[in-house]
Amino acid sequence: MSDFVGTTVFGITGASGSGKTELVRRLQAHFNAGEISVLTQDNYYHPRDSQELDTDGFENFDVPSAFDLDAFRKDLAKLKSGQEVSREEYIYNRQEHETRFVSITPSRVIVVEGLFIFLDADIRDQIDYKVFVHTKDNLKVIRRIRRDRLERNYPVDVLLHRCEHHVSPAFDKYIAPMRESADIVINNNDQLDKGVDILAGFIRACLESN
Repeated sequence: MSDFVGTTVFGITGASGSGKTELVRRLQAHFNAGEISVLTQDNYYHPRDSQELDTDGFENFDVPSAFDLDAFRKDLAKLKSGQEVSREEYIYNRQEHETRFVSITPSRVIVVEGLFIFLDADIRDQIDYKVFVHTKDNLKVIRRIRRDRLERNYPVDVLLHRCEHHVSPAFDKYIAPMRESADIVINNNDQLDKGVDILAGFIRACLESN
């Protein structure tokens, strides 16, 4: 199937806890079904038993090798060419034999989000507009700890270990440098509404121009 005429890809990145997922969720509320497609990098984690371990024996989910970036790149290309993509949904606390799949229908605007979507040149070249979500360091840590306590039931000492040895080094090495090449920077310190409205308006303009 040929490419959509005027397909536009928005890529959203930022630190763990910066609010990427929340930004995408609010963006989706601005559009009708079929107007935008969303491809999230979380669904491309390698299996947990194949994740890299740090020196203390903890899996490190905050490095590029934690993800199947090749599959992500291929699925993004499929969406751009008008093909539907089906992917097993990532569930951290997955129960035995629990499997769910998500289907992503192609559209004229594709939103991709994830920690490392700008690192791989083949993925980066498919993205038209790069969006960076900026959040103060203390807020990122608070949000990450709150999420992992509620969703993953991590002990506080494990949360602090991951923040110090996984999350912060990954941000400094891989993610923070991406801000310099971003087309749009959205601050998510006090509130996210203005950033959502601006980005939604930009996406709406892209849809109406095609």
